[in-house]
Amino acid sequence: MRFCTVINCMDGRVQIPAIEYLKKRFNVDYVDNITEPGPNLILFRQEHKALIRSILERVRISIEKHNSVGLAVVGHYDCAANQSSKERQLVHLKRALDFLGSQIDIPIIALWIDENWKACEVDFES
Repeated sequence: MRFCTVINCMDGRVQIPAIEYLKKRFNVDYVDNITEPGPNLILFRQEHKALIRSILERVRISIEKHNSVGLAVVGHYDCAANQSSKERQLVHLKRALDFLGSQIDIPIIALWIDENWKACEVDFES
């Protein structure tokens, strides 16, 4: 069994698109889900230290106990907890990736779930 991990919004509309995309992207059987409302904004602001520690601890459990091979953080259209524009949410995602990359030593990607509930990997190199 192979696992990857996602830090996703609690919004039920984005769960399945993210899971389906990540199973293919990382060639895994299962996706460990860490959900929070507006996780890209939480990781961008880094104001709630206990919540950040909790997210990181859950990621570490996935890595250590399930040998997670990759991590994704998600932003999405029509987020109730992060009502920023797509462009601003992408800024949040980039900072979230930078922060997570300083904490976690596995491949990390960003996903955007669009208005059609399709998951798209965000390429910050372009």
